[in-house]
This record gives sequence, structure tokens and C-alpha cells, in this order.
Amino acid sequence: MISRAILVAALLVGTGATPRTLSGQRTLPDTLDGRAYHQLVGARVRVRFAVGDSLIATRVSALLESELPLPGLPDSVPRDVVAILPHGAAAFDLVTGGTVPEWRAGVAIPADNMLVVPTDEVGSLLQTEGRRVLRHEWAHLGLHQYLHGLRIPRWFDEGYAQWASGGWDAGEVWRLRILIALGKAPPLDSLSLGWPRDRASAQAAYLLSASAVSYLIGESGERGLELFLSRWRQGGSFELALRHTFGVTSGQFEEDWRRYVRKHYGWLFVLSHSAIFWMLLGLLLLFMMRMRSKRNRERMARLRAADVPDQPEFWVVEEDEEGPADGEGG
Repeated sequence: MISRAILVAALLVGTGATPRTLSGQRTLPDTLDGRAYHQLVGARVRVRFAVGDSLIATRVSALLESELPLPGLPDSVPRDVVAILPHGAAAFDLVTGGTVPEWRAGVAIPADNMLVVPTDEVGSLLQTEGRRVLRHEWAHLGLHQYLHGLRIPRWFDEGYAQWASGGWDAGEVWRLRILIALGKAPPLDSLSLGWPRDRASAQAAYLLSASAVSYLIGESGERGLELFLSRWRQGGSFELALRHTFGVTSGQFEEDWRRYVRKHYGWLFVLSHSAIFWMLLGLLLLFMMRMRSKRNRERMARLRAADVPDQPEFWVVEEDEEGPADGEGG
């Protein structure tokens, strides 16, 4: 955030030879990495959890069941969600097939209507960051359910989930400004299935995606987003929905967005939000304080030099001598 940014992978994880039920969802084993798993069944979510995690599973179930409607989507989605809370890295890999980058905090698997968030790597799922991770994955599933399996550009998928979960931090746009200026910001349509495997590249990808979606929604509001998603769902085309709603192609939108970033986040904004700026400012203030202290010392020295001494040389000090006067005797 990014606040501390959490990178949340929402990968279309391949299921390989994992068995499936007739409903299309995977048949999950009763044990993972040697631990037995139980299940809580709610109106919209089934939570799978390891023995010993019943309290956190109960809270996670309550949180997901009471999630606020996602922006631009009906409050009926997502539904029939399976939420798995692996107790460790090995259990997580067994569920996801081991294809998820190590920096991930959670995963959404739309093909199985499933979200997977480990209980031991995100801090507490009940704290702010953990709840944001749950909301992020929830948003992925809601978007995919509503669009009925239509192809969703990766940048929009990730950007929407990041924005809807509150993970988008506008204060980080200065980083994006540098990427664009240095020519290191990849085109939005290049953020496809090959989501970056390293943390730094993934941070840049999330920043690009979230800022683009934020710009799109900022220009039209949530009502515009709702119309856009509705037209996309009905017509089955991202490009046509974008043109009919916002009057631009995806290429024109990207040009407008990059122009907006350059215009509203200039170099003064970048400098004021970078650690280098504050370090230089601190050094400058320290230098100014030292110069002022030096001037004060020199001024004090001049004032002291002009003062009248406590015992000027022209003062005559007479001391009384004790004893008998000259010529007197006994």
C-alpha cells in the first residue's frame, strides 16, 4: 500500500490433473501437508481450514459473508465461493500447484471460484492488511463471475481488485511518474498472463494497473464503471464497451492516462515524495542550523569584545597597609 504495500497475486492457476466435480470445482482432499481440514458452510462462502484454525476461520467466514458490494457490480456476486486457509507454505503449494510467486499474499482461482490465503504469511487475516488481501481476492472472483468467463485484460483485472480492496495508494504515483519518464513503464496490454515473478517488477505492474483503473473511474465515477461493466457483459467486448462508455479505444485511453500522470505528477511532486528529497532537505536544514550557530557565536564574540571589562586598566586600586606610621616608635 503503498502504507506498506502487499502484493497479491491473482493468478489463473493451472489445475493440471487435479480431479474435479461435475460442478467444475476441484475436489479437495480432507488433509493437506499432514493436517486434517474442516469446513464452515455459509450463505455465500465455504471456508476450508486446518485443525487448530477454527477461530480465525469463523472470523474470516463472517468477514466474507458481510463484505460490502463491489464497485460497479451487483451485490449478488461473488457467490458459491470456496475460501481455503492453508496452514503453511507446503499446504499452499498443494492447493495452487506451486505455480505462484513467493511474494504472493493470496491467490484467486476464478475457474474454481476459489480464493486461497495462507494463515501464516500475511500477519493476521483479521488485521487491516489481511482483510485487504481477502477483499482483493474477493473482487477478482466477483469480477470474473459477473463477466461470465469473458477475457479480462490483466491490467484491468489486477487494477480493479487493487482499487476495490483499498490497496491503491495515490501517494505512490510518484514512482509511476519515474517509470514513465525513464521509459520503464510497460504498455498496459503487455501485462498479460506473464505476470512478473520478481517483487520489484510486480510492484511496478500493480502500480500501473491500479493507477490506470483509478484514472478511468475518477473520470466517470462508479456509475460510469457500472455502465461499462454492464455493456461489456452484454456485448462480450472490452473494446466496444470502452468506446461506448468513455468514447476512447484502449490505445487512446492509455495515452490519456500517461498524459494525465505526467501533467499531474511532475518532478516537484516526485521529489517531494521521495526519500532522496527528504534526505537532501534534512542535510540542508542541518547545514543552515550550523551556519546560524556559527554566526551567533561570531556575533557574541564581537559583542563581548566591545564590552567594558570588569576591571579596566585605568582603574586604580589602593590597598590599605596595616601597621604603625613612619617615625613612630615605642
